[in-house]
Amino acid sequence: MKKTAIILVLTFLFMGCDDLLNVKVVSDITNSSYWKGEGDVTGYMNGIYSNFRELMNSTYGHREDRSDAFVAGLEGSVSNAWAQNLTSSNAPSWGSYYTLNHHCNLVIKYGPKTEPNTANIKRAIASAYVIRAYNYFMLIRAWGDVPLVLEPTESDNAPLPARKPANEVMTQILSDIENALSLFPENGYVDKNMISKPVAYALQADALLWKYKVLKGTEQDLTNAIQAADQVMASGVELLPVFTDVFSTDKKKNKEIIFALFFKRDEKSDHYGSRLKPRELFVGNAKNKNDLAYAKETRARSVYAPSDAIKNIYISTNDVRKNASIITAIDQSNNVIGDFDNKFRGKTYEDPADRFYEDDLIIYRAAEMPLFKAEALAALERTPEAVAELEKVRNRAGTGAYTGPTDKQTVEREILDERFREFWLEQRRWTDLLRFHFGGTINVYNMVPNLNGKTIPLFFPIPQTEIDLNPNLEQTSGY
Repeated sequence: MKKTAIILVLTFLFMGCDDLLNVKVVSDITNSSYWKGEGDVTGYMNGIYSNFRELMNSTYGHREDRSDAFVAGLEGSVSNAWAQNLTSSNAPSWGSYYTLNHHCNLVIKYGPKTEPNTANIKRAIASAYVIRAYNYFMLIRAWGDVPLVLEPTESDNAPLPARKPANEVMTQILSDIENALSLFPENGYVDKNMISKPVAYALQADALLWKYKVLKGTEQDLTNAIQAADQVMASGVELLPVFTDVFSTDKKKNKEIIFALFFKRDEKSDHYGSRLKPRELFVGNAKNKNDLAYAKETRARSVYAPSDAIKNIYISTNDVRKNASIITAIDQSNNVIGDFDNKFRGKTYEDPADRFYEDDLIIYRAAEMPLFKAEALAALERTPEAVAELEKVRNRAGTGAYTGPTDKQTVEREILDERFREFWLEQRRWTDLLRFHFGGTINVYNMVPNLNGKTIPLFFPIPQTEIDLNPNLEQTSGY
């Protein structure tokens, strides 16, 4: 009976909404009858993980579409973000982000009142803080200034929020991380598919680099980012010797993974990488068909293809990541059929075309920590140390020691390029471009072909419909 009650409550609470104003109001009856024991809190967190996965499972959700990582593929429609054709009439909604934050706010508010206050409850509350922080980090990287809502919507009379400066939101992000760090009952991992203290440290390093470069922080932010990255590496993660093992569906939750969201056939197997995979229809006569991660009609859709920017940035033929990341289909006459992702290959079952894209969605992995450190060290003009961190990733890739100039500008550009080679299709490129743009290393308008010659803002507009509903919202500058 208890299990049934939890399912019913979760079904009610986790119904989606279209915008910030339509977050479902949680009744006092529901709250008074629900938050009674450990299972209520941990069960609710399972629902939050499910919603978080839905939100993260999209190149559009991460704004990766706006970067130089993709070109149009063999079929389907590219997004307005990819075309850099954004207006208040086609702007994406931030409603799903605020729905998720609403559920995190419930755990943060009611979890501490649930008795007894067990280690599992503390871990769940810490996890809610981290997901809320990550969510707000996503919001400010996409829209800049955003509303800051820290209480669950429990009344029809809740005030209509205005946008807060991104700096103020960042202060809350870092505060949430600190709260989480103080709550986790262990220093390491319970499960790589769950939030943990190392995940909080990884997010802290990530956020501090954004704070320094985009929000004009201080050198202390860089020092703190280095310390956070060191804390993650002290948790027992490491770079795997073989790059492809990181993404193997048979080696999930391996030693390189810090945090990944779980995917599995018959549970959840439509990883966003399927949007860069060929249908069998297009590659049936390919000479190298057996090497391609193709699938049946309904499971693959090559809306995007790897861009020339990513194909040409692998400067060494020894770089094992190129063939592990990108594969070209050729016909019997050696003509190119198309280029496809080769990183998230999914898993086949009885029929070779019966492929399910059940790769876990990687949020953070160990290779990012030395690159975070390299970026912070370069910004501090400690370039020899930055190069030493950079080489930890290069050595695994097979490209060897860095032999280029060691001035700050050149090393920073090399770190940006290395991140592209390492994290292709891992939802990093657009935010990397913005960070290095605002940090003065590049001009993003010269890097992204669809931005060339345009003056479109780098942050998203708000849909006019949301402004009409909430007069306290101001449109993003430039729209």
